[in-house]
Amino acid sequence: MPQPTLHPIEASALHARRERVFLVLAGLFLGSMTMLNILGISRFIHLYTMNWTTASGQPFPLTFTIAVGVLPYPVTFLCTDFISEFYGRRRANWVVMVGLMLNVWVVFILWLGGALPGFEQYVDGLPVDAAGNTPPFFAIRTMAFGAVGASMIAYLAAQLCDVYMFHFWKKMTSGKHLWLRNNGSTLISQFVDTTAVILITYLFVKNGLPLTEGVADWVELSVFIGTGYGVKMLIALLDTIPFYIGVAWLKGYLEFDPADHH
Repeated sequence: MPQPTLHPIEASALHARRERVFLVLAGLFLGSMTMLNILGISRFIHLYTMNWTTASGQPFPLTFTIAVGVLPYPVTFLCTDFISEFYGRRRANWVVMVGLMLNVWVVFILWLGGALPGFEQYVDGLPVDAAGNTPPFFAIRTMAFGAVGASMIAYLAAQLCDVYMFHFWKKMTSGKHLWLRNNGSTLISQFVDTTAVILITYLFVKNGLPLTEGVADWVELSVFIGTGYGVKMLIALLDTIPFYIGVAWLKGYLEFDPADHH
């Protein structure tokens, strides 16, 4: 006797297919969020340095840089846009909140891993290995702890803003103009995120930003915000193409057209 292909909890093959797609989108979102909060500001990518000279002849370098954690971040907005489009605002907000809880869990494990006894020695209260260096785990732990407050506040504000603005533009256009709600929501929410994470890191994380001595902090903060947002904005505009392609394909694969149910 052939075995049933569906689990009793699955209503139909179509229902199972739709849930698998949601699982992929939510998993990609949550995985990217966890990765960027661990990597965060662990490394800054040097884009360009502009050397100016003031009227008094003093060198005035401006360094354009982005944190490595910026790299996977635009993917999260693309995922929430897909979820918002096909599964609605409530599910998108729920995924955002699960992402917040997941990162709290990661921080707890980082804390617990450092609190439990290991084989490292402590010199002046700081852990060192046999070579006298800080063990990699504690270096990652310190960096993650320093950036997690900034990233979580910025994350929550930006992702909820993204979901809200997506449905705001969708309602305003009666479900038309995919490009407007995709870009309009992402560009606004990423500006919120970039500004929040840079300012909070500057205010509360010691040595969290690679500031240049002799350059006014507000100038470099403006450059950090502008550079980070510029990169995110470019990626956000480019992801309009995969968003259109993805929506067109998912309409057929999920047998559901969001425009018909606006």
